[in-house]
Amino acid sequence: MGLDKTVADVAQAVRGIPDGASLAVGGFGLCGIPSALIDALLREGTSGLRIVSNNCGVDDWGLGLLLRAGRIDRMTSSYVGENKEFARQYLSGELEVELVPQGTLAERLRAGGAGIPAFYTPAGAGTQIADGGLPWRYGPGGAITVASPPKESRVFNGTEYLLEESITTDYALVRAALGDRHGNLVFHSSARNFNPLAAMAGKITIAEVEHLVEPGELDPDEIHLPGVFVQSVVRVHPGDPTAQRRIERRTVRTQQEVGT
Repeated sequence: MGLDKTVADVAQAVRGIPDGASLAVGGFGLCGIPSALIDALLREGTSGLRIVSNNCGVDDWGLGLLLRAGRIDRMTSSYVGENKEFARQYLSGELEVELVPQGTLAERLRAGGAGIPAFYTPAGAGTQIADGGLPWRYGPGGAITVASPPKESRVFNGTEYLLEESITTDYALVRAALGDRHGNLVFHSSARNFNPLAAMAGKITIAEVEHLVEPGELDPDEIHLPGVFVQSVVRVHPGDPTAQRRIERRTVRTQQEVGT
């Protein structure tokens, strides 16, 4: 491939992702999600996906589109979010779900990218996360068919910690504000949340960027993710409806509330 990692469009970028692949997907809520790549994956028809992401979008946007089309087999997430279809599929046994404390999920991705197989954390100690038995998949009649295993624990300086395994995936999909042809990425404000961690965890990382620049144009001190973690870069245009920035829950104040 060489140093120029750009591809022509999002369809070409996701074409090699097979059915049943595992994917780490960046973003938090609807902020910083690789929506154009997700839409391209939907149109490609890829199914049986095992996805690791902070949440699963909403019913009509982001990963929620793949979920609604029945393309996701398993989710590893921190919360259900504003997605009723996610909850429906989980409770009906159509979707396997591993819920992970948010900080633990972030560190599992980071550790995977750093080559660390496991780590100890106090999060979840003394709870059912430690004991196991959390429902990952339901069967007919609400019976639990797949449950979480118990976790190894250890005491350090009088505090109990749980052993958590790191996460690596076959692919990662991320979105950046700026990127160059070598795959160096810069994220905008809160979009720099799970995106760098997801990119590190993926064996093959595909980045959609809003602005593509030439190598050398990015200040090395301002690069958030070096290109060594990125295999493909594709530019998305602001006018592309699949790349629009959406707000998950819009909240506005009335004129009375602002005193006008």
